[in-house]
Amino acid sequence: MALTDVKIRNAKPTGKDYKLADGHGVYLLVAASGSKLWRWKYRFAGKEKLMALGAYPEVTLAAARDKFAGARTILDSGVDPMADRKKGREKAETTFRVVALDWLKKWKADKDQRYVMNAERRLTDYVLARIGDRSIDEIQAPELVRMVCAIEERGASDVARRALQMTSQVFRYGIAHGLCRQNPAAMFKPSDVLKKVKVENFARVEKSELPDLITKIEYYDGSPVTRLAMKLMALVFLRTSELIEGQWAEVDWKEARWNIPKERMKGGKRPHFVPLSAQAITVLQQLWHYRKNDIWMFPGDRANECMSNNTILKALERIGYKGKMTGHGFRGIASTLLHEYGFENEHIELQLAHAPHDDVAAAYNHAKYLKSRRKMMQWWAEYLDQMIESGKASPTVNKTSVASLQVSA
Repeated sequence: MALTDVKIRNAKPTGKDYKLADGHGVYLLVAASGSKLWRWKYRFAGKEKLMALGAYPEVTLAAARDKFAGARTILDSGVDPMADRKKGREKAETTFRVVALDWLKKWKADKDQRYVMNAERRLTDYVLARIGDRSIDEIQAPELVRMVCAIEERGASDVARRALQMTSQVFRYGIAHGLCRQNPAAMFKPSDVLKKVKVENFARVEKSELPDLITKIEYYDGSPVTRLAMKLMALVFLRTSELIEGQWAEVDWKEARWNIPKERMKGGKRPHFVPLSAQAITVLQQLWHYRKNDIWMFPGDRANECMSNNTILKALERIGYKGKMTGHGFRGIASTLLHEYGFENEHIELQLAHAPHDDVAAAYNHAKYLKSRRKMMQWWAEYLDQMIESGKASPTVNKTSVASLQVSA
């Protein structure tokens, strides 16, 4: 006869195990200890097997029958129910962290070590800290939206976009290896949830305002490392991320050159060489004095991290240039004035690391015109010095000398 709740409740231990059958191989094992355990005996591939369905009263009679019905359906489809359960359990235990670290191990094999270090830090601090311990197959798009929006709220919009891109790569890897069924990071675009990056972020002062800006940077009374970051930004006019992620190993002191690996450059297709003026070398020597470690030129507040993307912007705001000047603005100013004073467009564009439309040319141009670019960068550094000394936007500059610099290069 089929079991009833009353019969199960009244079943008492007798000093040895005994069974109460419910039919179809399902029974309740009443153990000598008093435990009551649901079991299902079945055959698969000619072998007898025993499947646990849970313990009473946590698993009621009705629940035990439901579990049996589900397992029997799996058996009828030609699959061993216990093997199917094990597979499901293993899949559920596959966390995003496990998949991400496996992906990272393969992804970094042919990458530059410094680039890998930055990627690992971003993955650990911004992604794994939030969703690392979640089952990868249970993560949904809204979780990722909350993750990237939280990063953006910290003033790191670019990091938020990169974190989402990296997360999507992990999910694609998981799908390819049968570890998850979908990529929730691909179900929305960054522009769907993150604030639009406005052109105003690249605001810059007019030529007439530049002497006052350079002077205020020179006498900035905040962090000396931040002051030197702004000075070097003006001298080499790199993109903000390219500057603040600079590492001491990239500096060739003998050649007075900053060799930035391709992995750190926008697009990641070619390295970038920055000839260093005497003034830029002086700034780097001062930065070396303030170093916290031998890795970062601009160390951050936290160990093993570089300066935040927002540091230079906030410093410019502090000296009165909120909404009027950004780190990126130095690039625009340098381009405008160097063109105005007659330097070759190709030399300027190469120094700005603007990618040519021809990818083949891009692969070879990174070291082109180094001699001319070095003279241009030294001229620019002296031009800024003259601005501070004279307080004028157009210090005495002989345009003929500019032309001679390029002819002799």
